[in-house]
Amino acid sequence: MNAPARPKSNTSKALFRAQSGRSRASAPTLYDELPTQRKPDPERRAHDFYPTGQPEAIRGLLERDGDVIRACGSVWEPACGDGALVKEIRNAGIPCCASDLIERGCPDSWTADFFTCFRSRGRAIITNPPYSLINARDGHGRWLRHTLDMPGWDYLALLLSWDWPAAKANGLGELIDARPFSYCYLLRWKLDFTGEGSPPQRNAWFVWRRGWQGESALRFMDKPKGDARQEGLF
Repeated sequence: MNAPARPKSNTSKALFRAQSGRSRASAPTLYDELPTQRKPDPERRAHDFYPTGQPEAIRGLLERDGDVIRACGSVWEPACGDGALVKEIRNAGIPCCASDLIERGCPDSWTADFFTCFRSRGRAIITNPPYSLINARDGHGRWLRHTLDMPGWDYLALLLSWDWPAAKANGLGELIDARPFSYCYLLRWKLDFTGEGSPPQRNAWFVWRRGWQGESALRFMDKPKGDARQEGLF
């Protein structure tokens, strides 16, 4: 005859619960292994100036949409900075007027607050806008809203982070849903805006075209191998 089972003591139960809880808390989960989005830099540069020093992004856009941009006749770069985009556009033989909030060394440019401009200075607008003015958290999409409401342009290309249109907060999602981009070019390489190496994000050109029919299209852009410039034009 088997001896009756000895009841577990309260001390044993408490020890088991403590060990079990500690194991659950320390054990890695599937979500612990997933990459997390980098937190915004608390000390961003003054006026959100991150120059597009690498020319491949604008050269790639000119290779893909050059005919459309040339058909517009002229380009306006309203956040020209030191002229990184302007130089490539002009060197491709396309007239480009340039402005910025403050003088940063771009040749043949003028200082102007973008939000005091109520008509485009060119039939095409191409720029890398200040992220703090176009994102959902800080800018509430203000830059995009002002641009879309502005008459005088037929082609708009904005160089932004790839995940920018996914934000829904502060009305940005509703704005993009109501007035979606025509297509975007997802860059298959990373741009180093800071010059510090190891850029954390991917970028894309988001393009709006007047009279565009159909759904927003996703296109890919490889780093251009050629040189879209024409010597001596800048």
